[in-house]
Amino acid sequence: MIVGKVVGSLWATRKDDKLNGLKFLVIEPLYENGDMKGYFVAADNAGAGVNDLVLISQGGGARASLENPNIPVDAVIVGVIDSIEVENE
Repeated sequence: MIVGKVVGSLWATRKDDKLNGLKFLVIEPLYENGDMKGYFVAADNAGAGVNDLVLISQGGGARASLENPNIPVDAVIVGVIDSIEVENE
């Protein structure tokens, strides 16, 4: 799973019919590795909003969190984070 911050919304009037009714948010990951530089889009399944810290699932696990696992999405917001606690080394 990925921890990210919601930095915006995305609207698309022309899209696959299976995507109708989904809310799309622009995510900035809280860390960078080879694949996670910049922004990406995730379908919202947790009622998130701009500036929220969120937990994102990707791939098959993301689709399993939706009512219809055949919806063509790659990333889904599955939780809004209240706090993060990291131990110092």
